[in-house]
Amino acid sequence: MRDFHLPGRSAVLASSGMCATSHPLAAQTAIETLKAGGNAMDAAIAGAVLLGICEPQMTGIGGDCFVLWSDPDGTLRALNGSGRAPADQSAAALRAAGHTTVPIHSPDAVTVPGAIDAFCTLSERVGKLGIDRLLAPAIHYAETGVPVAPRVAFDWANDAGTLQARARDVYSADGSVPKVGDIFACPGQAEVLRRVARDGRDGFYTGEVAEDMVKTLRGLGGAHTLDDFADTAATDTTPTQSDYNDLTLFEHPPNGHGATAQLMLNILKHFDIASMAPWGADRAHVEAEAAKLAYDARNRFLADADYTTRLDHMLAPETAASLAALIDPKQAMDDPTALSEAVHKDTIYITVVDKDRMAVSLIYSIYHGFGSGIASDKFGILFQNRGAGFTLEQGHPNELAGGKRPMHTIIPAMLARNGKPFMPFGVMGGAYQPNGHARFVSNLTDFGLNPQSAIDGPRAFSDAGTMKVERGYSDAVRADLTERGHDVTVPDTAIGGAQAIMIHDNGVLEGASDPRKDGCALGY
Repeated sequence: MRDFHLPGRSAVLASSGMCATSHPLAAQTAIETLKAGGNAMDAAIAGAVLLGICEPQMTGIGGDCFVLWSDPDGTLRALNGSGRAPADQSAAALRAAGHTTVPIHSPDAVTVPGAIDAFCTLSERVGKLGIDRLLAPAIHYAETGVPVAPRVAFDWANDAGTLQARARDVYSADGSVPKVGDIFACPGQAEVLRRVARDGRDGFYTGEVAEDMVKTLRGLGGAHTLDDFADTAATDTTPTQSDYNDLTLFEHPPNGHGATAQLMLNILKHFDIASMAPWGADRAHVEAEAAKLAYDARNRFLADADYTTRLDHMLAPETAASLAALIDPKQAMDDPTALSEAVHKDTIYITVVDKDRMAVSLIYSIYHGFGSGIASDKFGILFQNRGAGFTLEQGHPNELAGGKRPMHTIIPAMLARNGKPFMPFGVMGGAYQPNGHARFVSNLTDFGLNPQSAIDGPRAFSDAGTMKVERGYSDAVRADLTERGHDVTVPDTAIGGAQAIMIHDNGVLEGASDPRKDGCALGY
């Protein structure tokens, strides 16, 4: 139980349904969808699409999604809603043009958006209410506007410089960055969503909307074609799984990097984490070293599923054992060699559990803040720059190629105990996500924290040669980590965000939401 003398959040408890996400309007919409007879999938889709209006710097219909869900009988399922590079694109062409990385604010970084196809597929296959009903709240708020929330305003100010041409008109209409409480509306997206509500995925991937997107991208030098959009299709996948203490962690397989979290936990098994102070230097150091090793494996092995050949090796117990033996408890090792892909921090996550105990874990992103910074000329659809997740290194599994999916940083998760899924959760924050998954699971099991406390605790992340340590750690811990060889900084932006719902044995739902974001958990 938290100390009620101190600032903090209580767990949110309910019995009929629960949503936890990063904006209150989306949480409210999800609950209203459940009350209207929708199931958890309906509610998650309705809330997620609305988040593209509430948090446009983080996500939108020009992006990708991944979804994990458990049926009421406990069967776990997964859908990969990430898009592909245009068929005519190649790493060789970019290398010939003098590039060593994919330019992050160019059409070369724009992969075909996959989220709308995934949402329509899941609505038809799993949901109850129909895509027209699910898009109605987002259409309403896109037209009438949403007050800009505090964290959204903070991110908007940091990322607005990436907006180009038409995108500046849509996301800074008077040329200035919105402040907290300003109203943001995007009627062009309302019109696109009306067409999807009427025509399903074809309202986005064919016809005038697709023509607008292709014309815009090709006008800037992109290789995109109408066929690239028309051929977009989400893919059913089988989750990977690994055990830590008494829990089983389920993650999306590649092209997601959930295996990085699983490898990291497999490495941490070789240390007595529970004997360490939860917010002390020993734990932060060992976790940082495990992350370096796990991310190094990620950088070597993970890519589009059709190109990933070493996943079994990455998740093998002997791999974790050999890597754990490399960790010196008192001395930091060098950071792994980075991929030439660009990893960033921006995404949204939503989780919903309904009265039948279907549990949905959904993550949805445009990658960098405001994605590529490019918006379509007519409708103002902001494009992701997920193609910056490719490398241009010749022969690498994650090398850019036409029709290929890039290695993806967004990963929804699900925890099970004794074979029964009981906690959908996600940790936002780009590259931090696998580290965040590992820390959340360790917080629950090594230190017995409840979901809200496990989310609230301070975070550290060794990233690209720098050990980012939140202000929640003491100066003494930072000094200790520096003495061990880490280049310690206090990040300007809090590390990531998280949401979770626990299904208790008696059926009660416990929601938790990260105070680093504007959102909340709501139940009924």
